[in-house]
Amino acid sequence: MLDKSYVVPWGKRGSMSTGAEAAVLADLVHESAPLPAGTRRERFERSFAESVGSRHAISVNSAAVALHMAIRMLDLAPGDEVIATPQTHRATVQPLLDHDVRVRFCDIDPTTLNLDPAALEALITPRTRALLLVHYGGCPAEMDTVMALARQHGFLVLEDCVHALGARYRGQSPGSLADIAAFSLHNDRAGTVLGEGGLITCNRDDWAQRLHRLRAHDTDTRTAHPRAARAPEPGVPAGATYTVPLQRGCVRRPGSDATMTEAAAALGQAQLARVETAAAKRRALAGRLDEVLARYPFLTPQSAPAHSTHAYHLYTCFAGHQELRDRLVLALDRRGVEIQLRYFPQHLLPQWRHRGHLRGECPVAERSWFEQHLNLPCHALLTPHQEDYLIEALDGSLAELNGGAPVPAAVPATVCGQR
Repeated sequence: MLDKSYVVPWGKRGSMSTGAEAAVLADLVHESAPLPAGTRRERFERSFAESVGSRHAISVNSAAVALHMAIRMLDLAPGDEVIATPQTHRATVQPLLDHDVRVRFCDIDPTTLNLDPAALEALITPRTRALLLVHYGGCPAEMDTVMALARQHGFLVLEDCVHALGARYRGQSPGSLADIAAFSLHNDRAGTVLGEGGLITCNRDDWAQRLHRLRAHDTDTRTAHPRAARAPEPGVPAGATYTVPLQRGCVRRPGSDATMTEAAAALGQAQLARVETAAAKRRALAGRLDEVLARYPFLTPQSAPAHSTHAYHLYTCFAGHQELRDRLVLALDRRGVEIQLRYFPQHLLPQWRHRGHLRGECPVAERSWFEQHLNLPCHALLTPHQEDYLIEALDGSLAELNGGAPVPAAVPATVCGQR
C-alpha cells in the first residue's frame, strides 16, 4: 500500500554505507585537480574488472545506458533474431525496440526463474544473432549449457548482471561468463553509488575501445592531419599531401555523454569492499526464511543450482496457486511486511504486444507471475529487530493459512481482458 508505513519495508537502499563514503566525497570537495580528469573512474574500473574476473570494465552513468551500449556491441542487423528472457525488468529488453530485429522470448525454469536451456534450444534458428539473459534475483543462470549452445550455433550472449553482485557460478563471478555483461550501481543494488550508475564488462579489446568512444564524444585532439589533394591547387603538386588545420574539439565519431562522475566512481570504489559482506548478510537472512518455509510444504523457495552461490538481491518463493499467494501477500501486509512482485512478463507489456507477442507464448513465466511467485524483503539494511519481525510475521501468516479454511482452487488471471 503506497500510503502505509511498514515495520519491514522493501529495500530502498541496497548496500551498507560507512564513513568511508563520506570521506571520499569530502576529499573530492576539497580537491584542486579537475574532476573530469577521470583518475578515480579509471581506478574503479580496474578494481571492478579484477573483482569480476573480466579484462575490461567500462563505467557509465546508469545501468540502462550500460545495457543500451552493450547491445550496440552485438552489431544487430535487420532480419536478425534475438532471444531474450521475459522474466526481467523492462530495461533489459527495451533497447531492442530500437533495432529492426525479431525478438523471441524464451520461457523460464519454474524453480530458478532463469531462462530454461531446453526452451532456448528449441528457439535457435540460423538467424539467431544474440541472447539476452538475466541472473534473476542473483541466482546464476546455467551458463555452461547456454554458452555451449551459443558456441555451437554461433550467437553472442549478453549477461544482465544487475542482481548478480556477490553471486558465483562454479566459482566464477557473473559478468565474466559470457561475451559481454551489464551491471547496475543503482541506489537499491548490492553495490551502489548513491543514485544511478552502471558498468559494462567484456574481454574483447576492440569492444572496449568502441565502448570508450560511445561513452563520450570521440574528439580528434590533433591540430592537423595529412590529406591527399583532390585536385591540383596553386603551389601543391598533383597527388601530393598537405595538412588540413582542425578546429579544437573536432568529433571523429558520434558518441554520448554517459561518463560516470568522479564522485560516483569514488563511491563505487568504497563500496566494492563491502559487496561480499552485504551478500553474506542477505544469504544469512535467506537461510532463516528457508527454515520457515521448510515447515510449510505449500510454499517453496527459489532454488539455485548446487554449483552456484545465490546473491539474494531478491528472495523469491512460490505458492501452489494464485489464491494462496494472494492471501499470503495480504496476511503479510496486515502484519506490516511490504511485499512486491517482480517482474511482470515482458512479452505481455504493450510495447511488445504491439509487435505481435501474446499470452501463452511463455506459459511458465506467465503462470509464475500471475499465480505463484512473490518476493520477500531481503536486504542488507534490515536491522536485527526487523529481521526477527519478518521471520515471525512469515511464520505467523503461514500458520494462519495452514490452519484456516481450505484454500479454494486457483482463480483465472487476466491481462488486458485476455486469459
